[in-house]
Amino acid sequence: MYRNCKCTDVNSSLVGKTIKVAGWVSSIRDHGGVTFMDLRDSSGILQIVSNDDLLNRVSKESAVSISGKLRLREKEMINKKIKTGEFELYADSISVLGKCAPLPFEIDESDGVKEELRLKYRFLDLRNEKNKSIINLRTEILHFLRNKMYDLGFKEIHTPILSASSPEGARDYLVPSRKYKGKFYALPQAPQIFKQILMISGFDRYYQIAPCFRDEDSRADRSPGEFYQLDFEMSFVEQEDVLSVGEQILYDLFKAFGNGKKVTNIPFPRISYRESMEKYGTDKPDLRNPLVIVDLSSVFLGSGFAPFDGKIVKGITVHNASGCARKFFDKMTDFAKEIGLQGLGYIKYDENMNPSGPINKFIPEIKRNEFNKLADVRSNSVVFFISSESAQIHAGEIRNRLGRELGLIDENEFFFCYVTDFNMYESDENGNIVFTHNPFSIPQGGMDDLINKNPLDILAYQYDIVCNGIELSSGAVRNHDPEILLKAFEIAGYSKEEVVSKFSSLYNALCYGAPPHAGMAPGIERMIMLLSGSSSIREVIPFPMNSNAQDLMMGAPNSVSEEQLREVHIRIRG
Repeated sequence: MYRNCKCTDVNSSLVGKTIKVAGWVSSIRDHGGVTFMDLRDSSGILQIVSNDDLLNRVSKESAVSISGKLRLREKEMINKKIKTGEFELYADSISVLGKCAPLPFEIDESDGVKEELRLKYRFLDLRNEKNKSIINLRTEILHFLRNKMYDLGFKEIHTPILSASSPEGARDYLVPSRKYKGKFYALPQAPQIFKQILMISGFDRYYQIAPCFRDEDSRADRSPGEFYQLDFEMSFVEQEDVLSVGEQILYDLFKAFGNGKKVTNIPFPRISYRESMEKYGTDKPDLRNPLVIVDLSSVFLGSGFAPFDGKIVKGITVHNASGCARKFFDKMTDFAKEIGLQGLGYIKYDENMNPSGPINKFIPEIKRNEFNKLADVRSNSVVFFISSESAQIHAGEIRNRLGRELGLIDENEFFFCYVTDFNMYESDENGNIVFTHNPFSIPQGGMDDLINKNPLDILAYQYDIVCNGIELSSGAVRNHDPEILLKAFEIAGYSKEEVVSKFSSLYNALCYGAPPHAGMAPGIERMIMLLSGSSSIREVIPFPMNSNAQDLMMGAPNSVSEEQLREVHIRIRG
């Protein structure tokens, strides 16, 4: 009734024939007696032509149906920028299917519009070709992942959305119960316990494109409210089995959708958490950046230079950078102050290895050879110095900034690595022993480590997968032994009664022949963000919340009626 052909389905066999197309009016151009219209549908654009005022009766972005004869354009009028550039439709009738009100912004220019306005009119923003292409890419990626997981023998199983609140992790989204006064469901932060129970149930290989809900603040690579992850779990496996499957999935995905960019060959590098922090100042290193951090504390010990003597001093050496302009060094010093440092010292070496700079005179001559070796000093190098209570982390931020400022990062590469061997426990601000990450992970030394080691020295079978400085996933080998589980929680201050009460479903299941199992969950939006080259995770979500966790299009969160509140036994205070 409305169309028998999509815009980009036109071809030479249809020339001279009457066809009907439908879509949105992208633009109208009146050339005095001849009017041109670009009609856009989900497939692309087709030029419409009329010699009367037929096309002038509609406004931009109205939904229309147009019939007419397809013809070839004149050679000099062919538009090679679009797929249908050889053709045009000479219109003989047009039906307005949906009128368009005055536009809040131009569709083709929506990328430059204030985000709050774009999100309020997201249905218009998604008509922008770039934004639509990202959502289409999302569809293709999900299809690819489902096929890949099926080929690897994983079963897609959906776990509940309404579940019990967890006392661990981020804040839950709570759902009040109508039938049980004062009781609440919670939306799952992740299918963690359910997927472990599936392993205990005997399904061996599970996955799902899992929706997760966390009441967290927004940032560039984190969407507030909800997100999706490729959640999978495997039975009768060790850590390396899971890492092998994870890198196979990600390598194939990024090869298929990476537009020819280089992808790290399998096996991906494995870096311990300690090494990552020491060399890169972060547990999610961007390995496209060749710069490494070195410890120079020993060089300044006893030097008498108060800012460095007896302090932690980190150094970053940049080769072939001594010729940088003074403006560059001033810019780096300003950045150092922005992140909380007092400044940024440095030493420059010319081609003859002659040093200069504000720190040079404070290096004891007796330590000069030691310094040159530690800092890997060469001709035309610059060594930057970082000293603070958080020197390692600050050095990581300086490293990242130097990599960007000096163009050391290859933008045509996806560099993957695994970060492994995370500490099981850490000490909180009150000196209490608490879990560092997933409390259901198994310690690397099992019960023996829990009994005989300092808790702060115990390592867990936990791992992250990182690409270009973005954490795509965390995962772990799960604790499948209930006795080890109880001991692990005891060290963190939980009694057996508390564990059995708070995690009753998992603890109960572990007591019935639980196999060794492990898994991970790469974030869907983060993968798409990398593959599409988007700077914000909100660009790859069809209907995202803004940075304040508001859905401006739907008006959420919103108020509800007193009757609705009474039904779920809730009264608002204040």
